[in-house]
Amino acid sequence: MAEMNNDASKKKARTFDFMEMFKEAKQTALERSQGKFEDDKNSAIATEGDVIGPSPSVSQKSSKTGDDLGPSKPQKSNEVESDDEEDMIGPPLPPGLTKGSKTSEEEVEIGPPLPPSTSASKGSDDEDDEEDEPEESLDKKIPSSHEISLDHGSKAVSALALDPAGARLVTGGHDFIVKFWDFAGMDQSLQSFRNIKPCESHHLNQLQYSATGEMILIVAANSRAKVVDRDGFEKLECAKGDPYIVDMASTKGHAAMLNGGSWNPKVREEFMTCSNDGTVRLWDVNAEGKKHKNCIKPKSQQGRKLVPTACAYSNDGRWVAAACQDGSIQMWDHNKNFVNVAMINRGCHMNGTDTSCLCFSYDGQCLASRGGDDTLKLWDMRNFKKPLKVRENLISYYTVTDCIFSPNDRMVLTGTSVKKEGDGKLLFLDRESLDTVSEITVAESSVVRCIWHPKLNQIVIGCSDGKARLFYDPEKSHRGAMLCMVKQPRKSKQVLALASQQIITPYALPMFKETKSTSTKKFEEKVRKDPIRSKRPDLPMTGPGEGGRLGVKGATLAQYVAQSLVKRKPDKYENDPRAAILRHAKEAAENPFWIDPAYKKTQPHKLFQEEEKEEEEDNDEPVWKKQKI
Repeated sequence: MAEMNNDASKKKARTFDFMEMFKEAKQTALERSQGKFEDDKNSAIATEGDVIGPSPSVSQKSSKTGDDLGPSKPQKSNEVESDDEEDMIGPPLPPGLTKGSKTSEEEVEIGPPLPPSTSASKGSDDEDDEEDEPEESLDKKIPSSHEISLDHGSKAVSALALDPAGARLVTGGHDFIVKFWDFAGMDQSLQSFRNIKPCESHHLNQLQYSATGEMILIVAANSRAKVVDRDGFEKLECAKGDPYIVDMASTKGHAAMLNGGSWNPKVREEFMTCSNDGTVRLWDVNAEGKKHKNCIKPKSQQGRKLVPTACAYSNDGRWVAAACQDGSIQMWDHNKNFVNVAMINRGCHMNGTDTSCLCFSYDGQCLASRGGDDTLKLWDMRNFKKPLKVRENLISYYTVTDCIFSPNDRMVLTGTSVKKEGDGKLLFLDRESLDTVSEITVAESSVVRCIWHPKLNQIVIGCSDGKARLFYDPEKSHRGAMLCMVKQPRKSKQVLALASQQIITPYALPMFKETKSTSTKKFEEKVRKDPIRSKRPDLPMTGPGEGGRLGVKGATLAQYVAQSLVKRKPDKYENDPRAAILRHAKEAAENPFWIDPAYKKTQPHKLFQEEEKEEEEDNDEPVWKKQKI
């Protein structure tokens, strides 16, 4: 009986008619489109051979004829198979339990296969939906719906930096101060958690986080760059070079003002600085700034010294680029020695202007330069002789005006400057044509620095009015400014101090011991019960009298002095002191009181000293014998 049952179950699986499904699907396809009949038939045959697994001879035959796609008969195997289709008992089994599926168990699909016409039509519908969906325009990708303002100071913000994680922001300006902002620790009051003055009275040109976010490079208008940790504590200060040495490569550091700096994106211990001494120097953090690692000297066409005004690393760390005052951009290969220039273009910008910024695109194929000649140019790294696109009339009054690429590499950002009147702008330019996609207007201020963080999808700009403005969109941005804008400002805690200091005398007598007050509340209640200590001071008198007090004029010293001066009678002897004394002479003679009574018995009559007569001088004596007075 067991063998018969097994044979019956096998018979059901072997006689499964699976081609009816395809016939119905093909009829539907023919009704929809007569022109695609042959394609549907071929796809059905291919699907039949891949999914269901009929014999190769049957599939080839059906593909050749193309007239009838009847059910194919499987070949005989070791097991007993039946050729009679009428022996099928019960509902058909799914294709996964057929014998043909046993030969290729690894390729078994779960669930019944879809008809080829249905699957093809579904795929075409998905493609049509994707084509129908309009691509989002560039201006809608800009996160600028919300804005917050961070007050740095009263002077221009000339340096900005966001750490790679987007947790902290660092700002520096012409007020010589660096401020640290923590988005997770701030509330709506938007206060910085630390202020430092790293370079005394030198304004800041560059701030940049390292690739790991552990260190910050500070480049000021002096000759010594500094590296601090993420909390603002100094780690190293670069050495100063000897300005009296002609060959700048022979001295250990910069000998003139710094113009810019940058961290190596691949080597976390290496950073670069450029200076007015005509050198670009590479430094190693492990050397603690005692001496530079490499010294690069840009040269003019005549072989003379050039001053680099901006420098940058490529995103892969291979290229070291520097923009010089003669308008040239020079590049060196980091894998080779820095003696020979790898790429150079002498006419990038106007001779004698300061190129303020160099920025590589994220794909590494394009370089953007912001010139002091009010232009923005894009350069192809594969053909560095001619610019791809040029945008003119971008006014810049600052030597550190930024230009950056958007995170999707499809836009270029830069700022414009104004003098006393006017509005500065942050321009969003299309990378392909440098046409204006959008712009953000900043009232009565110039846009100096700008950052578009790829993780936060937020934009930070530094302005000439001393404020750092941050733009974000709650639907497109993440964390960052949205963390601090949901927190209410903290209430200031009022410290309750005791009314009087308590003197602790542990060994005093019981009668002089004072009970220790356990809390301020009990102490205040005790003071309130004392009628003397809790008596309210008397208010000043404002009327004729109230509360048992008379409003007497002259109650204060000032009033008394003023009244006495007014009431005093005029004295005729005020300007004659001798007459004022002699007016008492008659009364003193008639009624002596002090001196005369003491000598009344012993000397009733007064004796006065007689006047001595001066002897007449003898004029007969010669002049040389007379006594000299």
